Amino acid sequence: MALAASHLILFALAQATLTPINASLGSAAPLDLGFREMYNLQFREAHSTFQDYMNAHSGDPFGSTADAAAYLFDEFNRLGVLQSELFVDNEKFKDRDKPAPDPALRDKFHAAIAKSQKLADSILEHSPGNRGALFATVLNLGLESDYLAMVERRDLAALAYTKHAGQAAEKLLQIDPKCYDAYLAIGVENYLLGLKPGPVRWMLGLYGAETDKDTGIQKLQLTATQGHYLLPFARLLLAVAALRDKNRAQARALLQDLAQEFPNNELYRRELARLH
Repeated sequence: MALAASHLILFALAQATLTPINASLGSAAPLDLGFREMYNLQFREAHSTFQDYMNAHSGDPFGSTADAAAYLFDEFNRLGVLQSELFVDNEKFKDRDKPAPDPALRDKFHAAIAKSQKLADSILEHSPGNRGALFATVLNLGLESDYLAMVERRDLAALAYTKHAGQAAEKLLQIDPKCYDAYLAIGVENYLLGLKPGPVRWMLGLYGAETDKDTGIQKLQLTATQGHYLLPFARLLLAVAALRDKNRAQARALLQDLAQEFPNNELYRRELARLH
């Protein structure tokens, strides 16, 4: 009964508080434009936009972080690894085929992460509480985790990055509780690890991992309603969570919003078609 009630509450939140995505990425700022292009699968345009930003802001690590995100989403799209069916069935995810990474794209992805983190570390060495450098670090760790898990299928190594991303996000949120994109890292850690069997969660907890599924959903909801660059990705993850919980109505509402805002992204339309 309590579980069903929590699903109804989450559905009500999704219906009542999810603002249009373009309210988050609706400005003419280069980074907003680049992320819109990325989510719309316009990767060449996104890289060009991010390169222009990096040229104008050579000391900002987030430009390279954004560029790395575009490489990762490009690889996800090429390999089809974001199809929600991979996440709906634990056994299907565990037994999934190992994809064949694009070596050139992989090298560009890792080079962008390394460039960003070098800049971030240099800033943090002199200013440990620098919001921008911490935010870049959180995303860099999260991107590395996603690549390891979804492309290379190195799940245990990915969990280590996920944990470090969550720790960095906690530090960032102590400085700026309104950096809602950072809640995604905590949400992913709790939700994904919270799906593990009880004994596994207990073992992970001994190593400091956060494994509360409900907490994960709550954190993802914060990014999905008040985030900025990661708001669309948080909504996709909530749609996946809704599908796992057999809440087709919530998944449909989230995917319809994404499909409307990013018409070039076939993933959203394809997953919507599965629900009709």
